[in-house]
Amino acid sequence: MTTQFLTAQIRKKKSFLCIGLDTDLDKVPEHLLDEEDPLFAFNKAIIDATHELCVAYKPNIAFYEAYGLKGWKALEKTMAYLNTNHPGIFTIADAKRGDIGNTSTRYAQAFFGNLDFDALTIAPYMGKDSVEPFLAFEDKHTILLALTSNVGAFDFQTKNSNGRELYKEVLETSKTYSHAERLMYVVGATKASYLSEIRQIVPESFLLVPGIGAQGGSLKEVCHFGMTEDVGLLINSSRAIIYASKGMDFAEAAAEKAREVQKEMATELGRLA
Repeated sequence: MTTQFLTAQIRKKKSFLCIGLDTDLDKVPEHLLDEEDPLFAFNKAIIDATHELCVAYKPNIAFYEAYGLKGWKALEKTMAYLNTNHPGIFTIADAKRGDIGNTSTRYAQAFFGNLDFDALTIAPYMGKDSVEPFLAFEDKHTILLALTSNVGAFDFQTKNSNGRELYKEVLETSKTYSHAERLMYVVGATKASYLSEIRQIVPESFLLVPGIGAQGGSLKEVCHFGMTEDVGLLINSSRAIIYASKGMDFAEAAAEKAREVQKEMATELGRLA
């Protein structure tokens, strides 16, 4: 999927919401545990209830790998369902991969080829030759971890390197990579005040912004500091939406939470008009 198509979907739906499918069998409604595939049953219900309110879904791969073969099968079914029924929705594999070049090529084939995700999160620590194999895939997007929303982000990401914070070095250096136009970046909503300086380095790139909702990030602040004329934002919310209820009404409750966020986003998009 091209960024132009993604932007068109954002304007059409008046939403730049990405819903994280961090599906945990300890948290899904109990009645789903009787299903043959409770992970997929939960995902399907959430997708059916929310697909008109969001432009992206982001399965966190750890929540599927944790269940072994059954989890991986559920992920495959989820992606097949999305790509068949909602091909206009942007899909992100939150896998945070990053390894030497030949291994990265295999990871890229797994997520872009076999599972047909539109994007994949990547850890940039190993540098250029670990990132460019992902960038080689046309109309696919590599989302580099730049400044994350967790507390430990301050251990390394904001430390000075040659007089400049490390996350800024990541942003600047990545712009020199082959097919850098296919890059997006993770910037946590809990670091919204950093977005102004980030936009000076990557003024047009899409930013995937986790941390809204359960982690307490402010949608309004993120939009104030990070929104571009072409929007340039995907705001992720996971737990606050998908676990809004543990009852029989879980999908409807998720849709209501998603609708609340979408209405806020429509207001922010109205400021661009």
